Amino acid sequence: MMRRSPFRTAGRACLVALALCAPATGAARAAGPDPMQDAAGETRKEATRETTWAAIRLDLFPGRDIGEAGAIVQLDAPDRAEDAALVPISIQLALPAGDPRTLKAVTLIVDENPAPMAGRFTLGDGRRDFSLSLRVRVNSYSFVRAVAETSDGALLMTKAYVKAAGGCSAPATKDTADSIARLGEMRFRSFAETGRPEAQVQIRHPNFSGLQMDETTRGYTPAWFVREVEVKQGGKLIFAMEGGISISEDPTFRFSYTPSPDQVTVRAEDTEGKVFTSTFPGGGS
Repeated sequence: MMRRSPFRTAGRACLVALALCAPATGAARAAGPDPMQDAAGETRKEATRETTWAAIRLDLFPGRDIGEAGAIVQLDAPDRAEDAALVPISIQLALPAGDPRTLKAVTLIVDENPAPMAGRFTLGDGRRDFSLSLRVRVNSYSFVRAVAETSDGALLMTKAYVKAAGGCSAPATKDTADSIARLGEMRFRSFAETGRPEAQVQIRHPNFSGLQMDETTRGYTPAWFVREVEVKQGGKLIFAMEGGISISEDPTFRFSYTPSPDQVTVRAEDTEGKVFTSTFPGGGS
């Protein structure tokens, strides 16, 4: 059983559309598509896609206004995913020069997933820029949204539409028995040679969504996933995550990082209350 979270939606709105198409006349075929009709069709599609968000945003951010992020939040996601269970997502946060605020958190949402909030990432104090990459499950064609929160409480959102289906129910890509045997093992890498230093943490865990079929019993494998991650450097928070079923198996996070002699400590806890902790050299001098 998954612990109820304020970020999980209590209900989902469903929209069923019926389109009636009449055969085109010869004159209409000769004239080609009507740009005005095409534009109207796209407007209707956009409105349909936003219906789910209108229903869930009240649960995720009750009573709060959400503005357009502009250049402050950049979201990179594939238009069409190669693997719906391993969809790469990258978020770049950066406040403009002269903006007195700092960055407090960023929430990643997959509208059409059974539990839309993939993760909420709380940032360490004083951050004015931050990058984060991870892999998520996408259950059906959906908007993916990144909502940043600044130190003054403002919410700023950007979005991308991803064509993918079946990610939450897809079977594990790795040997489940091996994953369980190595449960909680962590890897840490730093990439100081890049123009913008980053690090990566991987946590070995099957991260079952609760929607995957057990091939032996033909029943559903119970949900079991990493729900909390905390990454610190020299005792200071880099980021902390509250996650859900949308994070892919073996959760992997690549993030902004400044190499230093200070050790990096990673703590993770899953939905069964198992706690995993590892410490790594900071990688700097």
